[in-house]
Amino acid sequence: MDTVRKLSILGSTGSIGVSTLEVAGRYPDRFEVVALAAGRNADGLEEQIRKFRPKLVSLTDASAAASLRTRLNGLNVEIRSGIEGLIAVAEMSETDMVISAIVGAAGLVPTMAAIRAGKKVALANKETLVMAGEIVMREVRERCVELFPVDSEHSAIFQSMHGQRREDIRRLIITASGGPFLDTSEAGLREVTAAQALRHPNWSMGKKITIDSATLMNKGLEVIEAHWLFDVPSERIDVVIHPQSIIHSMVEYCDGSVIAQMGVPDMKGPISYALGYPKRLEETGIGLDLVKIGSLTFREPDLDRFPCLRYAYDSLREGGTMPAVLNAANEVAVQAFLDGRAGFMDIPRVIRATMDHHRNTAADSIEGVLNADRWAREEANRQLQL
Repeated sequence: MDTVRKLSILGSTGSIGVSTLEVAGRYPDRFEVVALAAGRNADGLEEQIRKFRPKLVSLTDASAAASLRTRLNGLNVEIRSGIEGLIAVAEMSETDMVISAIVGAAGLVPTMAAIRAGKKVALANKETLVMAGEIVMREVRERCVELFPVDSEHSAIFQSMHGQRREDIRRLIITASGGPFLDTSEAGLREVTAAQALRHPNWSMGKKITIDSATLMNKGLEVIEAHWLFDVPSERIDVVIHPQSIIHSMVEYCDGSVIAQMGVPDMKGPISYALGYPKRLEETGIGLDLVKIGSLTFREPDLDRFPCLRYAYDSLREGGTMPAVLNAANEVAVQAFLDGRAGFMDIPRVIRATMDHHRNTAADSIEGVLNADRWAREEANRQLQL
């Protein structure tokens, strides 16, 4: 009989967190949810608490946490708040695996706390490696932590590398749907609205990652993440547009063979692979019907219309704190676009200008990375006013 794996979920009310709980809920004999951390969605967290009965939960806002304590009076659950609460969920002694699903830079500190506590980590928060990849992977190695990628692209690479020799890898090929504006002209991109950008053709995701998909920044962040996860240099990581989103990524080997991982575009697949590893969980959902799909197509990304991808490669080549600056500027610009304070093409403009004004330094500490993140947010907001 399999041992019950005890889970802590960072970002439990987001799209990845909700899907993780859906997967875990199908296998009550395999998984127990012991801790949850959410942002400001107290109602969503309350519903999860009543269903899964974790022992510890956390919300970003202290007043929301206090209100939740009143509403859950009588339930045996500890409710905490702020960064201390996030870290407590990440470090909880009973936890076997931490699912890091917080969106953005906010995921770095609690994910590092989980790694330093020696937990298995299922990583959906790509910004952790974008901002501080060298530091994070050093900690992973030194503490012998098992790190499982949850992003569909990195899960696909991880699966395609299984049983193969690392030295035989020629290149990684990350696929991208191309988003909703694959064939939109430059002039048309200047008129894009947030509502249009949030209509992804294949995937159901949170707002921020959906906008990143539309700008191709998501692929850029994934290139940086893949570099650190798999120790492959940027010049051997390619991005190819694959509108059907059936092949999630590929690995090419020295003999010219290419191994691809395929599946329907649903995040529950890579989530279940990470949760159950090394075993696969039996899936009762819709399988892949290649006859119905008919054909799979590919093309090169257009870096003139979607320069965010180029900027991500630039930041990785420059190294140091530049990837953290890229990420922070992107978060600020995307939020401004969602709030109606910036246009779609202001996103790459603000990112490029912020990078150009940054004095790059070595990313040799978490504190230094967070300082660069804070500076970049201030600079990006200044650039939005120009």
